[in-house]
Amino acid sequence: MISRVADHCFWFGRYLERAESIARVLQVTSSLALDTELTQEQCWLPVIIVAGEEARFLAAHGKKASAEGESVQRYLTWDEGLASLRTAVCAARENARSIREVVSLEAWEAVNELYLWITGKAGREAYEEHRYGFYLHIRRSVQLSLGLLRSTMLHDTPLDFIWLGVMLERTGQTARVLDVHHHMLQPLSSRHQVVETALWLSLLRTCSGFEPFMKRNPGRVTGQAVASFLLLEPSFPRSIRFCVHAAYDCLSAIRPPGASSLPGGESVSRLSELDEWVRLLSLSDANAGSIHAVLTHIVDETASVGNLVSRELFGVSAVPA
Repeated sequence: MISRVADHCFWFGRYLERAESIARVLQVTSSLALDTELTQEQCWLPVIIVAGEEARFLAAHGKKASAEGESVQRYLTWDEGLASLRTAVCAARENARSIREVVSLEAWEAVNELYLWITGKAGREAYEEHRYGFYLHIRRSVQLSLGLLRSTMLHDTPLDFIWLGVMLERTGQTARVLDVHHHMLQPLSSRHQVVETALWLSLLRTCSGFEPFMKRNPGRVTGQAVASFLLLEPSFPRSIRFCVHAAYDCLSAIRPPGASSLPGGESVSRLSELDEWVRLLSLSDANAGSIHAVLTHIVDETASVGNLVSRELFGVSAVPA
């Protein structure tokens, strides 16, 4: 498999997952802004921070705009930068188009239909008329695409690269969402218990973890329990522990750990270390500061692994954000 195809497979997976994550965050935050006692800035500023766009957004729109849900949503949906929904969908489609020989027809059609919808009149009208439905359409279209990839492609190297991209992106997105929201919500935990519970449940919904969490943790919802679940639950497919291990399995299938003659040795070693570190992690006595340190380490290591994969396996020194 040539490195160009592998590179496109990897980034196709990453951009697909990024689009679904952005849509989910915007959808859940829209509901949170209507249902809680938080200010608009407390609701929407974390969304900009999670996207890594705080400095760029404030420079372009000013501090006041971070308290305006409409400004944040429009920016993260239609902006021409790397962090918007439209950009992620377009980038996913372009990467898929470049590797039509390996992507199944069904998966290509699903991705292309989403691209035509969001870049056309139908997407704009849905955004203006029914915001919740707009985000839901994107989420379901991406989930359909991911399901079709797993069910209609050969489970060999191209799919391993796609799923490696999906799992690394999901790891970073979950860690950033948990870090920013945990940090923002922790000082508010002294408010009324109903408000506190609503805030933590919104974080779970942001990661599609509400129902799985309730099955594992009946009773009162606490920040410690939510953080532990999203970090360490081995059976939840969006937890950091699950995603890191799945990414390691994909990379190990591409480049077996003992194959010293093949490129990618440092990438496999680095991801193996992160996988083992997360597996042995315990949050039983953790406070907000230590959870922040843990999540920062995970974000940094995930980014490092992505850069190593690009350099060792694709021959690319500078990679997209």
